[in-house]
Amino acid sequence: MSRIVKRLYLFILKSFLPLFAMTFFIVLFIVLMQFLWKYIDDLVGKGLSFSVLGELFFYAAVTLVPMALPLAILLASLMTFGNLGERSELTAIKASGISLLKVMKPLIILVMTIAVGAFFFQNDILPKAQVKMWTLLFSMKQKSPEVEIPEGVFYDQIPGYSLYVKSKNRDTGILYDVMIYDISRGGDNSTILLADSARMAFTKDSRYLYLHLFTGEQFENLREQRALDRNVPFRRESFADKEILIPFDANFNRLDEGGMRKQYVGKNMEELRNTIDSISQRVDSIGNGYARDLKLTAFSGVMRSTYLSEKNKEKEENKTASPVKPMPLDSLLSALTPVEQNDIYNSARTLTNNRVSELEFRALTMADEKRSIRRHEIELIKKFTLSVACIIFFFIGAPLGAIIRKGGLGTPLVISVLLFLFYYIIDNTGYKMARDGRIAVWAGMWLSTSVLLPLGIFVTYKAMNDSAVFNKDLYVSLINRLLGLSEKRHVPMKEVIINEVSPLRAESMLARLYGESRMWLRRHGHVLSYKEYWRTGYPKAELARIGALVDSTVNYLSDSRSLKVNSKLEKFPVIRPLWIYHPVSRRWLRLTLEIFVPAGGLIYLLSLPYCKRLRSEFAAVEKNSLEELRIIKEENEND
Repeated sequence: MSRIVKRLYLFILKSFLPLFAMTFFIVLFIVLMQFLWKYIDDLVGKGLSFSVLGELFFYAAVTLVPMALPLAILLASLMTFGNLGERSELTAIKASGISLLKVMKPLIILVMTIAVGAFFFQNDILPKAQVKMWTLLFSMKQKSPEVEIPEGVFYDQIPGYSLYVKSKNRDTGILYDVMIYDISRGGDNSTILLADSARMAFTKDSRYLYLHLFTGEQFENLREQRALDRNVPFRRESFADKEILIPFDANFNRLDEGGMRKQYVGKNMEELRNTIDSISQRVDSIGNGYARDLKLTAFSGVMRSTYLSEKNKEKEENKTASPVKPMPLDSLLSALTPVEQNDIYNSARTLTNNRVSELEFRALTMADEKRSIRRHEIELIKKFTLSVACIIFFFIGAPLGAIIRKGGLGTPLVISVLLFLFYYIIDNTGYKMARDGRIAVWAGMWLSTSVLLPLGIFVTYKAMNDSAVFNKDLYVSLINRLLGLSEKRHVPMKEVIINEVSPLRAESMLARLYGESRMWLRRHGHVLSYKEYWRTGYPKAELARIGALVDSTVNYLSDSRSLKVNSKLEKFPVIRPLWIYHPVSRRWLRLTLEIFVPAGGLIYLLSLPYCKRLRSEFAAVEKNSLEELRIIKEENEND
């Protein structure tokens, strides 16, 4: 038995690993394309080499692993167990006495190993990759774009210059009807160059744009020479051949990675904890200093009582000077003239406004420090959330695959994407709330996990007990019962019949069913009046008894070998004792609704189509039971 289990484990691993590798790289490629689409404007038109772009995409792919890994595990586990269920292999495994949890055992160990590796990846590899990726991306953003001057429009991508070219020869590279506006020294000292044609190139060090102009004129303002003169002099120059250099650094210069390493994205757990402790101590010391200054601050020459108490303590410690007693403020102000009081009030208002500005600045400083603490705490918790997400997604995907029993990429892909979108929205919401300080950091970062964990436990429990939680017919039947909709009877054809149908018993059951339906139609076959509906209605106990009789008759006849008998069984309606047939059982409540016509009349009008359908159902039972009875008698006579 142990040998068979080992082969089973090897088979499960061989089924899961290729799917996991395929889905991981597919998902990673998709999220990488999303990254490229987001930053495409910062990369296109910069003349970047393929090696630099490849390096950026490699580090971006590494940083996107935390997003791709949980989705890959979810999709691969769904496809693996969906394929096993679709091919009936999972049913055969369970029939041999092996539980679903035991089937999942090798993958549980594998996913646990992946989760541990994800933790070390988050702690050791991801910070370095993020430092290199963001440094490269910021370097690319600062790189000057390639000079590709279009025809017929002004080109303003060169700082301090605007170029216009009417047309150009792409074979020779000559530009025709060139206009150059040089505003690098300001608009008052601008220079305009016009040329019939020109050639453009870069210097060898790629730091200057070289322009060789032919047959043109230059206009230059001379505001700097006579700054006080209202009339701005200018200079005009005609030339047949002129060379100019425009500062334009086309090189790719990498920024230093040191600044990015000091950010929260470039630190491991130990560095994050040390930074959080140091910032927290700084915040506490700054806050204590602010509080001490606030206590000892005098406003507009009037000292606070706390300030005086501090002074009294100092005097008592010195034992030399007499204690300072606070003076009554109202008495001091009433002794002053109105002009002096006005000066005091204005001085107090000015001092209060200054103090408000100072306190607002201090509050902003403290807010920045606390925001930095939250960002470091978020990054610290992220080291663990990826590992937990991988485990939870596996315990959602594997049981779901065992329940839905659909393999391939269709159904599993749809379910995986919907679940991951649900997870991503909750996770992003929690992250933003934690980042902005609306909730505690731990609560925001574990929000998605706390939501998905009960789902994983529920789905695993249902799969272990072979629950039909995703049976569509079960939910359709439940909705039909709640809404009072008609149910269609489904009688499957049986290939193997164990219990033979007795013709005499079948005739007896059909005759009884015919008689019951005929008697019911005689008593209730008419449209109920308003008074009849509220006083008698259609007794639900009688409906339940006749409905059970119809079900038992159909179930018994479903074992018949006659195709004619079986073909008419689905025509028997499903009779259910709905509340609308007899809404209230208590007499006093029936009388109240009957007398209160607005409410009773509305319920009566709603019941009319349901009652009409019930009468037609009984008519169908009467008709079909009589036809089945005739068919059985004819077959007995022929035999």
